[in-house]
Amino acid sequence: MYLLGFDIGSSSIKVSLINADNGVCEGTFFYPEKEMAITAPHPGWAEQEPEMWWENLKYALAGLLQKTTVNKDSIIAIGISYQMHGLVITDINKSVIRPAVIWCDSRATNIGNKAFENIGKEKCLETLLNSPGNFTASKLKWVKDNEPHNFDKIDKVMLPGDFIALKLTGETKTTASGLSEGIMWDFKNNCPAGIIFDYFGFPAGIIPEIVPTFSVQGELTAKAAAELNLKPHTKISYRAGDQPNNAFSLNVLNPGEIAATAGTSGVVYGVSKEVRYDPQSRVNTFAHVNHNPENPRLGVLLCINGTGILNAWLRRIISDKLTYDEMNMLAGSVPAGSEGLSVLPFGNGAERILNNSDPGAVFAGINFNIHSKGHLIRAAHEGIVFSFKYGMDIMKKTGISPSVIRAGMSNMFLSPVFCNTLAGISGAIIELYNTDGAAGAALGAGIGCGHYASPEEAFSNLKKMKTIEPDYTQNEEYLKAYSNWKTNLKLYNNGSIDRK
Repeated sequence: MYLLGFDIGSSSIKVSLINADNGVCEGTFFYPEKEMAITAPHPGWAEQEPEMWWENLKYALAGLLQKTTVNKDSIIAIGISYQMHGLVITDINKSVIRPAVIWCDSRATNIGNKAFENIGKEKCLETLLNSPGNFTASKLKWVKDNEPHNFDKIDKVMLPGDFIALKLTGETKTTASGLSEGIMWDFKNNCPAGIIFDYFGFPAGIIPEIVPTFSVQGELTAKAAAELNLKPHTKISYRAGDQPNNAFSLNVLNPGEIAATAGTSGVVYGVSKEVRYDPQSRVNTFAHVNHNPENPRLGVLLCINGTGILNAWLRRIISDKLTYDEMNMLAGSVPAGSEGLSVLPFGNGAERILNNSDPGAVFAGINFNIHSKGHLIRAAHEGIVFSFKYGMDIMKKTGISPSVIRAGMSNMFLSPVFCNTLAGISGAIIELYNTDGAAGAALGAGIGCGHYASPEEAFSNLKKMKTIEPDYTQNEEYLKAYSNWKTNLKLYNNGSIDRK
């Protein structure tokens, strides 16, 4: 028997096939090879067509099935991981009304900030654990204010993973964890957030049926099965946002455990049982995949928008023929601190850790007689780490203080400079594992359909591939470079980085 996992990213769709009996990944495939298009009709906007996700999912699955000898009829369940905070709206016919407003879109920042003030900061934080900010509910309010002709057509509001589940099952459903990431969940009363719906003027009926994260949420329709070349009635039994799912894929489920990822964006995600929050909402608290009111499991999320996307941009600028391994080697040829070159990686929309300001990316201190492309790459990798460090210092105020960080062995975690700098500046041990979001979604489906009795059983074959210990011999260089980075952040972010 086998389990299938889909990971719906903003750059590509990844699919993994897991042997349900031994937990071994039988194959993985992603599509497209080049990043999916993100349209920006205006500065700060970011949109994608949901049907593009579905079409690329079909290509990714076809590629996977072509490279494996597994009998597709032996696939018993499907899990979904998806890019968080996106807004998908559909009409009564379950057709998409407009392009999805995705996670890195900044248009609703002022709407969320105004709601935070008008509803009351204390009331928002006690009920929602966050400011409405630039999240899904605020994006929906933008549609209401600016596209009333589209808002009036809305039957249901969904997150990207809910849309994929709709395409698979024909049913519109969501989860409490998903609603919490859209700032539409009331943690006090364990229900959709009436204070947000009342303030923004949303009808309660636009929220789909709420199902548990781990549960049989529907079955593959005959139409979808024909499109995917799979067996009809296959169970869909797990869905979660990409960062809670990334933590789940690393078996990060209990208080004090920490996960990280560094793909297009970068995240540090810690699990807590305490209802605590950052008063400025620079780091955010959501319901983790195993949260319930009687046994709280809250995910505290630090997000940096400009992470792997900066690395990919550098590669395009320097040379498309340069591989990421070659970039990592060039970065490693330069001393720690990049000989004074400092990079702010904030070029992918408003950053939450900066109170939703958007200073843009900055390369500061360039010396034409010293700095090479290796310096540019190393300074970029260090700059991403320093943004993590800045955010992790904020996280400490919510009770999350990592001594061990778990991550999948992929993306920026393949860069020795990135890993060694992160371990050195944070003092945390970094553990790298043989997993990814698509594999985690597949294992989640195994729990949701009842094949596995517990996460311990599902993750019994999770393998640690590498451990990076902090190198304190370079601590002085890291701290000096970080101090220089913070000086530049203050200079380029309107003269202020710490707003009390």
